[in-house]
Amino acid sequence: MIEHKEHVESPPVNGSHALPEAPERKALPPAPPDAPPPSTPRRRSRAWIWLLLVLVAGFLGFRSYQNVQKKNAAAAAQSEKRALNRSVPVAAATARRGDLPIYLRGLGNVDAYNTVNVRSRVDGPIVSVNFKEGQNVTKGQTLVEIDARTFQATLNQAQGQLARDEAQLHDAEANLARYQALWQAGVIAKQQLDTQAAQVGQFKGNIEADNATIESARLQVGFTKVVAPMSGRIGLRQIDVGNIVHASDQTPIAVITQMQPIAVLFTIPSDSLPPVLAKLRAGVKLTVQAYDRADRNLLATGTLETVDNQIDPNTGTSRLKAVFPNTDTALFPQQFVNARLLLETRHGVVLIPAPAVQRGPQGPYVYVAAANGTAQMRPVTLGDSEGSDIQVTSGVAPGEMVITDGQDKLQENAKIEVRPENGAPGALPGGGRQGGRRTQTGAVNGGRQGQGNADRSAPPGGRNP
Repeated sequence: MIEHKEHVESPPVNGSHALPEAPERKALPPAPPDAPPPSTPRRRSRAWIWLLLVLVAGFLGFRSYQNVQKKNAAAAAQSEKRALNRSVPVAAATARRGDLPIYLRGLGNVDAYNTVNVRSRVDGPIVSVNFKEGQNVTKGQTLVEIDARTFQATLNQAQGQLARDEAQLHDAEANLARYQALWQAGVIAKQQLDTQAAQVGQFKGNIEADNATIESARLQVGFTKVVAPMSGRIGLRQIDVGNIVHASDQTPIAVITQMQPIAVLFTIPSDSLPPVLAKLRAGVKLTVQAYDRADRNLLATGTLETVDNQIDPNTGTSRLKAVFPNTDTALFPQQFVNARLLLETRHGVVLIPAPAVQRGPQGPYVYVAAANGTAQMRPVTLGDSEGSDIQVTSGVAPGEMVITDGQDKLQENAKIEVRPENGAPGALPGGGRQGGRRTQTGAVNGGRQGQGNADRSAPPGGRNP
């Protein structure tokens, strides 16, 4: 039974008219309990459409990416082909036969061949200094004079004592002659004659002692003149006129160093000592060169004199001594030098500039400028090196041109244009290009070491990065 409710209007609030109420919605009749759930065919069809669109877009994007990669690969191949056809400017030098000196290098100091500390042998005040600081003095030259009056007085006293003893000796000898005549005549006893003979011998002994005293006094007088014991260069003086010197003073008057000849003491690794000793035992005079601190300018040339009798266990080195004539006084005591000991010279070996050698995973190699104007990569076997030259035992023949600059832009069979220093291209034998420039780098200190820019890694047959 449905009840009907009357609609009653509420009075307006604050004199305003109230809004009419919305009509009520009628509820749908409930579905029967055994009815199936409603189906959604539109939503399923839309999901499949979106999935298909995503797959198509991914396929198109992948194909587009493949096309781009193919274009880039084609462009790179074309660029590489153009690079192969383009000539690379390089510098080259000719492999040659020559002599390779083998040096043992070491750090050394110049040492005076002889050094003398000039000291006084007597006590007394200095009255004269007869040398200039830094001058060359000769053996026997008077350097300093000491007041000799005291020593001269002692000499005079000894000479007077000698004169007195000689007079007494003459008197005793005369009495002895008379006593001998009287004894022969039987006037005196034999004892008196023997006593007189003993007195004569006593006076002779006094005279010999007086002569020794005189010689000692003369030596003391001679010591008042301090002379140079050897020739050499004298240093700064430590005393002045008026100072009193003593024989027991520890400070020398001056120091003389022998400059001609002069010695150099230097060290080499103990592992390099056996061949040096073998040369010395065979009587070979090994040449030693002394270079300046920068190891660029040759100062003097001498010969090896001897090797120290022990190896320094702290550094593993051995000391060697070389002698230099030093006629031009280019070497100075305590001067630092770089010593080079010439162990041997290898004649007729193949030499190339050190900058031509490159190093890769498979070992050292070089680029050779072929006659057809291309670069060929050659693995090489290296020997010893000296300065900017390095010995090649295999891989390069004399007369072939090796590239010394511009290898970072090369690869196998790349076209090259070899330019000399003036920038004008030259002709290679067979129609290629020839270069006249040779790049010089720093010297390599002996042994099998890396040279110049020979540390760039590139495998033979490939391209440098």
